[in-house]
Amino acid sequence: MQIFHSIDEIPTNFRPSVVTIGNFDGVHRGHQAVIAEVIARARDLNAYSVAVTFDPHPIRILRPEVPLRLITLLDQKLGLLAQTGVGYVLVLPFTNTLSRLTAREFAHKILAEALGAVEVHEGENFRFGAGARAGVNELAILGEELRFQVRVHPPTTRRGTVVSSSAVRAAIADGNMRAARQLLGRPFEIFARPAAGRGYGSRYTVPTINLAPYKELLPANGVYITCLEVNGEIFPSVTNAGNRPTFGKESFAVESHILDFHPISLDETTHLQLRFLDRIRDEIEWPSPEALKEQIARDVARARHYFGLHEAVAGEPSSQTEIPES
Repeated sequence: MQIFHSIDEIPTNFRPSVVTIGNFDGVHRGHQAVIAEVIARARDLNAYSVAVTFDPHPIRILRPEVPLRLITLLDQKLGLLAQTGVGYVLVLPFTNTLSRLTAREFAHKILAEALGAVEVHEGENFRFGAGARAGVNELAILGEELRFQVRVHPPTTRRGTVVSSSAVRAAIADGNMRAARQLLGRPFEIFARPAAGRGYGSRYTVPTINLAPYKELLPANGVYITCLEVNGEIFPSVTNAGNRPTFGKESFAVESHILDFHPISLDETTHLQLRFLDRIRDEIEWPSPEALKEQIARDVARARHYFGLHEAVAGEPSSQTEIPES
């Protein structure tokens, strides 16, 4: 997959193309379905397949007071888009200038002129142009003028739920990792680094890792069955996301206890990938550290049962990335 970070990077002879436009936060099953059709149509038409997205998310420019927390960071989103097989991604820097383009200006400058679009694929709720005043009907009218066809896709549903980034965010914020996985088509995961000031060195010998503060979307406070990937190695783990009230003054942290731990190379620059598989329980203030320790032992036992069960179902080692859906 090739990435263009502005329309100036697109070759002048880049045409024809089949295009879809969106924020693609989460690259969920709905996004995947539309992109799969874009790729298929591009193959039929001997054209380029293109996904157009924005950075930062438009809400952060247009409505900065809205506390939007993203499902996926840009690099993570681009990696997930690459996994779909789409040939090209155009990342448009979302600025006030871009936000003021009318629907016609956007369609002409980006779709027709820069990308040479012959087809544009969108969901039925797609909005674009200044003030998001235009939708798929206006896009189809512009397509007739600018010589591209518009294909409108119905919503993707999963177990009776319409798949959308908003639905994914709601499931994650509620701590419902099973629902989030159904909508995403994979476990919800975050990319982070170890917390600073924890004494991490070249060889780390304690089976608990605290993540650096993470500003985007996290599950509801609680204890989760997780997988933590460190330097390409995947460890089954139990993760607490919360304020740790048992130890007095509340201090939010995401803390992963690694099962079957062995010393690893780790410092404060190490990239960590944490996948949330299932929720164990709410965060509770225990009467003593000893009571908390006993509960942690029960949490670990439940996690080991989970991994053992899925190992038996999948016939794979329990630390593999792919875990069957529950």
